[in-house]
Amino acid sequence: MEPSFPNYLLSKQSVDDRALNKDVLNALKANLPSEPFRIIEVGAGIGTMLKRLICWDVIRNVEYVLVDEMRENIEYARAWIPQFAGEAGLRVEGSGRDRLRLSDNERDIRIQLAQADVFDFVKTKPPPADVLIAHAFLDLLPLPESLPNLFSLTKRLAWLTINFDGVTTFKPTIDATLDEIIERLYHQTMDTRATGGDSKSGRHLFGYLHNAGAEILAAGASDWVVYPLNGKYPHDEAFFLNFILTFLEKSLEKHPELSGDDLRHWLRKRRAQIERGELVYIAHQMDFLARV
Repeated sequence: MEPSFPNYLLSKQSVDDRALNKDVLNALKANLPSEPFRIIEVGAGIGTMLKRLICWDVIRNVEYVLVDEMRENIEYARAWIPQFAGEAGLRVEGSGRDRLRLSDNERDIRIQLAQADVFDFVKTKPPPADVLIAHAFLDLLPLPESLPNLFSLTKRLAWLTINFDGVTTFKPTIDATLDEIIERLYHQTMDTRATGGDSKSGRHLFGYLHNAGAEILAAGASDWVVYPLNGKYPHDEAFFLNFILTFLEKSLEKHPELSGDDLRHWLRKRRAQIERGELVYIAHQMDFLARV
């Protein structure tokens, strides 16, 4: 695949499928209102969560609003959602540039695509949803101050998934000291982003949600665990791993506490491990279901 952000989102579908906490997902299903209901997903990317909820038979008759700031993601979603829907045997109807309807004898999914910064979208005061979804997104925002604005988008539930929680592990070890320095500085860059972020958002969300007046209905780990099977990575997970290393490289390439030569050496070794089907990658994360 080409090294684009939509392709990265495609490549991590299988990683997220394994990672999502099934107890929290079951709590979501147990607390969903009777259909039809309305969902707003912020930081929705190309629509992989929509696909997952359809394929896992979590939703059948809903209005689904996908909000993402990146034009590239929304443009990709316009073509990709009809593609996967057709492959799943759903009828696809379009109504204008940013509205789709997926249906069959049992399902009726009405979709709105919104290319917007999430806080600009909040300012438009859309009708509140029954379910707010933020998938692999909250740890990119200023917390806890972002939560009241986000919670204005829902009148019932918030499903908050893949919130990073301070552990990144690459195995096998290259150099224990260098590995520790790179992982520590990588987390540090998350905490000092100008746009906000928190490398320990998972554990902090317990207090943040309580202080925002939300009731936690379920919580649990949702770790990314990527490893080879018989020397090969399943699906597109080798692409995913290379993209993670690219994120890390861009975050650290000018860091004053890390030699550029050391970083390049480390990255060459890690990419060679991917090529040989040896690299294991683990990132600790947390999922939450909250009543708002």
